[in-house]
Amino acid sequence: MELAGLERAFGAYRALDGLDLTVERGEFIALLGPSGCGKSTALNCIAGLLPLTGGAILLDGKPIHELAPEERGFGMVFQSYALFPHMTIRKNVGFGLAMQGVPKAEAEARIDAALDLVRLKSQGDKLPGQLSGGQQQRVAIARAIVIRPPLVLMDEPLSNLDAKLRLEMRAEIRAIHEAIGSTTIYVTHDQDEALSLADRIVVMANGVIRQVGTPEELYERPNHVDVADFMGFRTRILGRVTADGSMVELPGGRLALPAARGLRAGTPVTVSVRPEDFVASKGEARGGDGLTGTVRSIEYRGRAWFGSAALPDGTLVYFRADSTLPQGAPVILAPDPARTLIFEETGR
Repeated sequence: MELAGLERAFGAYRALDGLDLTVERGEFIALLGPSGCGKSTALNCIAGLLPLTGGAILLDGKPIHELAPEERGFGMVFQSYALFPHMTIRKNVGFGLAMQGVPKAEAEARIDAALDLVRLKSQGDKLPGQLSGGQQQRVAIARAIVIRPPLVLMDEPLSNLDAKLRLEMRAEIRAIHEAIGSTTIYVTHDQDEALSLADRIVVMANGVIRQVGTPEELYERPNHVDVADFMGFRTRILGRVTADGSMVELPGGRLALPAARGLRAGTPVTVSVRPEDFVASKGEARGGDGLTGTVRSIEYRGRAWFGSAALPDGTLVYFRADSTLPQGAPVILAPDPARTLIFEETGR
């Protein structure tokens, strides 16, 4: 499938602004980004639920963006399950087959196979309201795949489940994807979901694609401050390369960072660091050994303490500590230089 210059406007607001993306057959793609970035809009345009205002959608080289949703033959899994409450599980799963006019014997066999795949074969005669949230979502997946679609679209299907169920369902969704061999496009705002499920991740912001890559590429080498933010680099500090080009001047101190080498003196930058790579200790920074901040909050998370501290200009830094630190105490905040990213012009 190819998205070529995809555009979708709502009046003057451009929800999608020229998306270009090629999805390979059998690939699992995650669209990742914050609320309002355009990822669900893109999915609804692919599904045919929203018309384009520009660009094209091609499947096997043929334009499909003017086809009705039912003519595209895609499977869709919604956040809210969207099951028919008055129909049994079997009838819910077989609804698409009935609409396609599939003969009854074949339909029954395909329903059995789909329910078996999602481990719900014994629940076929129940109503949706008699199942748990995780089971209902598996029914929705079975309904999407039973029609043997070339493409399965999933719009944040795990967001209504508790943490334990989300972890279990991740593994099931990936296993189902491998079993049926269909292409999957999966919308999420959860970086862990995207990292664990996808072959490639598409990070979106403000209706455009910021970066496309494998989970490892995006986690280790984000090329934009928005991508870094979604890959766990919570701290974003505005600064400037020093006059001699050897350090970065930041609120609360100076840091010698390898990533700044080669930048011209005076360049405005954004420094991004993950919490686990920003270590806090008692005291005040001296001579470039870190930044001075004030502890705002701290909590214990098993093997370490994690918290936030304010720099002199109010910027929040998210850190790790080996022991608890009192609120309001001055701390030295020292990032791992090798795992600190720098983006010119705040990355925008």
